[in-house]
Amino acid sequence: MARRRLPAPRTIDPRDAPSLRWGILGPGGIASAMVEALQQGTGQQVVAVGGRSAERAAAFAQRHGIGASGDQDWLLAQDVDAIYVASPHSAHHAQALAAIDAGRAVLVEKAFTRNAGEAVEVLDAARHAGVAVAEAMWSRYLPGYDVVRRAVEEGVLGELRSVTADHGQLLWPDGPARLAEPALAGGALLDLGVYPIHLAAMLMPKVERVHAVGARTELGVDEQEVVTLAGPGGVLATCQASMSAKSPTTAVVAGTAARLELAGDFYRPTTIRLVAPDGEVLDAFEPDEREHGLRYEAVALARAVAAGERETPEVPWSETIRVMRIMDDVRAQLGVVLPGE
Repeated sequence: MARRRLPAPRTIDPRDAPSLRWGILGPGGIASAMVEALQQGTGQQVVAVGGRSAERAAAFAQRHGIGASGDQDWLLAQDVDAIYVASPHSAHHAQALAAIDAGRAVLVEKAFTRNAGEAVEVLDAARHAGVAVAEAMWSRYLPGYDVVRRAVEEGVLGELRSVTADHGQLLWPDGPARLAEPALAGGALLDLGVYPIHLAAMLMPKVERVHAVGARTELGVDEQEVVTLAGPGGVLATCQASMSAKSPTTAVVAGTAARLELAGDFYRPTTIRLVAPDGEVLDAFEPDEREHGLRYEAVALARAVAAGERETPEVPWSETIRVMRIMDDVRAQLGVVLPGE
């Protein structure tokens, strides 16, 4: 029997994507990482940044060599092709709708919105306006995730039986205020749990049952949870998230003939090993680089815009809504209700 091997990724070189003029909405930490990624090894142009505070946007622009800055309304009036929404989860819905209303393509940070209802409203607006919108779940655009996707699709693992992933970071109670505050749609699930759930959803086209247990903070957001997803034929996924403890943050995708081991942090460009049932390492994937992975999601949107498409194949709209509905179910089971819901 031939030795099992990992398939090659089908990911297109980010430098080959059509160039867009980008505006950044929300000058925070993830926006800094995105700008650096776009400025390293892509033809994308970051030309403007805006936010609730024009002063903060100006400081961000100066730090990253961006020529123009202002508040949100100013940004939406600029000559840009696409807006990257990098604000807290609580603002995604309104800001994405405003960018769509301005006729711009939009890349919205994960979690896409607070809940599935808001996601449907955003995507319905994009459909009506005829503009491209994508969820910035960067992991699903990475070459390594395409290796995982192909390995399952092509039967390299045999029959898929389980997906296990954990994402624990020490971010509470002494971390960012956005994670602690219900008004900012805080909690572990929307910020951290979305990663293992997206991985499982990518590999499980249908989820029949969702079961969740967890703990809440004194303000009512989720501190941590364990989520089990059940698919047809007994396929199971176990997704764990915590914002109060650092976990290994690894993932295992197991089939009847072999398994994939994604080293920590599993959602980044990382080592992926193909392992036989007896523990023998059959093959391994190493990313070409471990930095600037955010650029893949941006160039995917750029390719969609150039092709006249409204969504990306890596994270189509139906998948964004499906993941949001899973997380709605989890929060309902945990008794987490955000202000205004």
